[in-house]
Amino acid sequence: MAHKVLLVDDVSMFLELEKDFLSLSALDIFTARNGEEALRICREQRPDLVIMDLHMPVMDGADCCRAIKKDPHLSSPVILVTSEGKEADRRLCLEAGCDDMLFKPLDRVIFLEAARKLLPAVDRRDRRGSCRFNVKFRAFGLTLSGFSVNLSQNGLYLAADVDLNEGTELELLFALPEPVGAIIQTKGRIAWLNTSKARRKSALPEGFGIQFIGISDLDREQIDRYVSTLSPTSRA
Repeated sequence: MAHKVLLVDDVSMFLELEKDFLSLSALDIFTARNGEEALRICREQRPDLVIMDLHMPVMDGADCCRAIKKDPHLSSPVILVTSEGKEADRRLCLEAGCDDMLFKPLDRVIFLEAARKLLPAVDRRDRRGSCRFNVKFRAFGLTLSGFSVNLSQNGLYLAADVDLNEGTELELLFALPEPVGAIIQTKGRIAWLNTSKARRKSALPEGFGIQFIGISDLDREQIDRYVSTLSPTSRA
């Protein structure tokens, strides 16, 4: 039987975003638009995790969280979501007894890490596809080139015969092939090495895994659209 997750927000965009974050996980997803509706679903479905916005009409997230924690028949861990930088909201979340907090704008990696801590069934990996296109990258004032081997909205594997260190930041430029056909310009960080000096995956050509840094929401969306057209590959 699949684990159950309840997503609660009065804004459809955030519900759809969170559902997309969880799309690779084998979960039954329920949604609610306010705390009162969320509490009813909790009593009917007994979700394994609740991820809930703090500010909502009818019943806010703090009051709903308190009600969940006070009900002896409910044991759902609760993550409350609020805007970053609001200390008063942070105190409200803590006083409500939540198990963790997330801050808008939501970051996919942080979201999945927090959810997985409370529900190991959450898959934090990326949707990733095999692909090959040229990638220009700039490091230490030099413009170099390589090619992609696989791609996700959070990074790519870059095949290149270049001696760089883990943690090196790069400027990246590449064109997504059709049907998307978008130009992506962003920064990245070398997350892991696969070179002759540090060979980790012999099935891949020499190069390194790149994590995107500060990539725009539009570029993430375009990359994910392109990846959805590809043959899936192993994800990490």
